[in-house]
Amino acid sequence: MDEVETELSAPKRNALLWESRVVLDAVRMLGPMLGAHLQPRRDMRALLVILVPGFGSDDRYLAPLRHYLSRRGFRAEGWGLARNLAGINLPHQLEDLSDGWQFSDKLDYKGEASVSYLCDRLIDRIRERHIETGLPVSLIGWSLGGYLCREAARDLPDIVRSVVTLGAPTIGGPKYTAAATLFRRRGMDLDWIEAEIKRREIVPIRQPITAIFSKSDGIVSWQACIDHYSENVRHVEINGSHLGLGFNPSVWEQILAALESTPLSGT
Repeated sequence: MDEVETELSAPKRNALLWESRVVLDAVRMLGPMLGAHLQPRRDMRALLVILVPGFGSDDRYLAPLRHYLSRRGFRAEGWGLARNLAGINLPHQLEDLSDGWQFSDKLDYKGEASVSYLCDRLIDRIRERHIETGLPVSLIGWSLGGYLCREAARDLPDIVRSVVTLGAPTIGGPKYTAAATLFRRRGMDLDWIEAEIKRREIVPIRQPITAIFSKSDGIVSWQACIDHYSENVRHVEINGSHLGLGFNPSVWEQILAALESTPLSGT
């Protein structure tokens, strides 16, 4: 495991050229979205599906996927927390984080736990929707949103039934992504973030995880999307851009399979 991690790096700048494929993904999604009329194999209205956008985006990015799932009979909704800015827009200090994080001391704090602080807000939101609906929850997250979904599932084993991640880094935080430079410019210690994320694996995620990734991802290193810790994880490689993962018909097929196999009671 350690050997694999030392080989990691953020995607090369020229890898961003591959992200132009998002246009093709957007065109290809029209057929499945407009033709989605088949019902799932069982009544999935007893499951609340919450979709979480990635860094820099909001609920509009995953709106086509929500529409698609709704037409297939699912109860799907956005996260309802506006634009995902990785928590850097939310004033806080380390002591404001929930007890589940257990961060080590950091004297010169530059907001390294901002994503974790945002995750606490997501966890509150999931609890709120669970109480309001009385339904178990499945989480779908793109990129940073996928990381948030994983961590919410870790803290909510009695509420969250399954997780689907789309190009989401499971290790390193922003360190192995195209956003690494942005966070370094803000003075953040990315090595500290990586170490704290790894420490959190002491408490495993036991719910089923479907981790979807692309080896030609130009934003997040695909190696960082591989979950070396969770026992109940299924990795799915697809051919597509990072920006287009939310629109990719092959991804939608995998999401349907994951949701239809989600246990609706217990974990």
